[in-house]
Amino acid sequence: MTAAAPGATLAAVTLTELLAALAVVGLVVGGVLAVTDSGHRAHADGAARVAAQQSARIALERMAREIRQAGVGFAPVDAIAVAEPERIVLHLDHDGDGVIAPTRETVTWRRAGRVLRRNAGGGAQPIVNGVAALRLDYFDVDGRPTAVPGEVRSVAIALTVEADGAPRDRAARTAITVTTLVRLRNR
Repeated sequence: MTAAAPGATLAAVTLTELLAALAVVGLVVGGVLAVTDSGHRAHADGAARVAAQQSARIALERMAREIRQAGVGFAPVDAIAVAEPERIVLHLDHDGDGVIAPTRETVTWRRAGRVLRRNAGGGAQPIVNGVAALRLDYFDVDGRPTAVPGEVRSVAIALTVEADGAPRDRAARTAITVTTLVRLRNR
């Protein structure tokens, strides 16, 4: 048996065999890319979910802390001026003079579009983006729902945050809802 020349081996491959081999390689590469893309999307969704959860928890903690402290001061001060489902206005008499100053002693928390904002007299500063829902429920001393700001003794907060910039088809999968019940200390 004699060895074939290097060019003779290639000449023996038909066009049909070459096309079949390219089709198999294309299927394998396509499958690998599909699996890689799926893994990348899962990672991106997980990272977006973690970011949304951290943002929601930080905002909820800050809001709860200020609601707890509402009405603080040496003179009697109305703790809550406005009690609405997506907005709350708090009074905190930090300097103890019995007068609520519009700057730093009046704090408004509200949802504006997809942003949770806090205004302490210097303009409504964004706290969290991607807010899908904010729900504030108010309860009196006996735990009954109330809409009268002077009767509020506790506030239930439910904050739903979606990953900021997530595509609308995947935003629902990255939505996080955090809730808490806050009791006013000074009432």
